[in-house]
Amino acid sequence: MNIGITCYPTYGGSGVVATELGLALAERGHEIHFVTYDRPFRLDHFHQGVYFHGVEMAKYPLFDFDMYTLALASKLVEVVQYQKLDIMHMHYAIPHAVSAYLARQILGAENIRTVTTLHGTDSTLVGLEPSFLPLMRFALQNSDGITAVSRFLREKTISTYQLERDIEMIPNFIDTEVYAPRESCKYRELFAPGGEKVIVHTSNFRPVKRVPDVIRTFGKVLESLPAKLLLIGDGPDRSECENLCRELGICEHVRFLGKQDALVDILAASDLFMLPSQSESFGLSALEAMSCGLPVISTSIGGIPEVNLHAETGYIAEIGDIDRMARYAVELLTNDAKYAVFSHAARRRAVEVYDKQRIVPLYEAFYERLLAS
Repeated sequence: MNIGITCYPTYGGSGVVATELGLALAERGHEIHFVTYDRPFRLDHFHQGVYFHGVEMAKYPLFDFDMYTLALASKLVEVVQYQKLDIMHMHYAIPHAVSAYLARQILGAENIRTVTTLHGTDSTLVGLEPSFLPLMRFALQNSDGITAVSRFLREKTISTYQLERDIEMIPNFIDTEVYAPRESCKYRELFAPGGEKVIVHTSNFRPVKRVPDVIRTFGKVLESLPAKLLLIGDGPDRSECENLCRELGICEHVRFLGKQDALVDILAASDLFMLPSQSESFGLSALEAMSCGLPVISTSIGGIPEVNLHAETGYIAEIGDIDRMARYAVELLTNDAKYAVFSHAARRRAVEVYDKQRIVPLYEAFYERLLAS
């Protein structure tokens, strides 16, 4: 199949999954065309069967705002025509699904199918804005196929937008051969020279991720055992988090690592992953940690409990329950036998349920059903 993929190319779960899906499909013999305003950040070198088409933005004094939706639709028309695409797969509905609808109307093509994959905030936050809600519902109703990354997101979207159609649940996935435990890691001694336990968190530091809760929880863990905290990523809450570390007097135990390409190495050098978000449709970062053998302590919201099983691959607490999260962390980090059981269970769940070799064929089968309909 010739498949077009549109996503946001920056750091973020939807862009990561879209790019990895394209690369995995190319490995399976399909031709993949990424259509977006910049090269996806994980598309960092040549891959056989993978092509990138940049969306060009016109600048005119008359227009106060960029019209990316229209420019993307125009580029999609061009790519479909000249690359003979079978599928346009749009990751993150706003505005991509709208652009795909416009492109298909222009083409009048009966043999091109559009797929929209919902990743979370496109459905639960952005699409609910009064200025977007009617457009969002229209775009979803007029996609040939819709997928969601969790049962939670599937059910919430159908209910919220009163859709008169079904949504296919195809979860996120990872390459478990890349995200894998390592017996020794060069970073371990760098981060914990005294043999301390290492807790890690990665996110875009937005308020919804509740990174201050990670820091406060870590402060309580420090009262019971020597530990270090690694914070990966960057975003609007970073300055607040740095100030909080100063207020708590724990700066010497916390390292802000910023955006990192060496994520697997850092996870392999860590012992425990924390995800205290107040909204999370799947929790890809938790899955990446689990695949590296890290138990996860998370909140009970959204799609996280579908990934992180309470008292099996980690622990789940209510939003903001810092005391409970700290107790769970101390329990795992001071009991080697229990930690080993949880670590093995986390890795096993990632391999047996979310490996790309299991999930990517689900997308292939979904495409084939749409093309046959």
